[in-house]
Amino acid sequence: MDTSFIDSLKFNDAGLIPAIAQQHDTGEVLMMAWMNADSIRETLEQGRVCYWSRSRNAFWRKGDTSGHTQSLVEMRYDCDGDTILVLVDQIGPACHTGARNCFFNKVGQ
Repeated sequence: MDTSFIDSLKFNDAGLIPAIAQQHDTGEVLMMAWMNADSIRETLEQGRVCYWSRSRNAFWRKGDTSGHTQSLVEMRYDCDGDTILVLVDQIGPACHTGARNCFFNKVGQ
């Protein structure tokens, strides 16, 4: 897999880029996490989504502890090169709270 596009991405000062996970077949937005160049490469090579955990300062392979994995279907990046979109097949809940997605808090309700 050609990973040369990674050099054109705009990472922040910590070497990270936001990544939005979206269910590939429904369009449901599942979560937002961070990736670095190495986690992007691993995701593309392994086919299982790997993020960078800022709190642990380590790779976070979705599902290692919960079993709720994200298989990569497709990866895209936006027109500015500063956000990644990972289209995934989510097995189980995406949120650490047990919710299907992380966006269950409604404003004003």
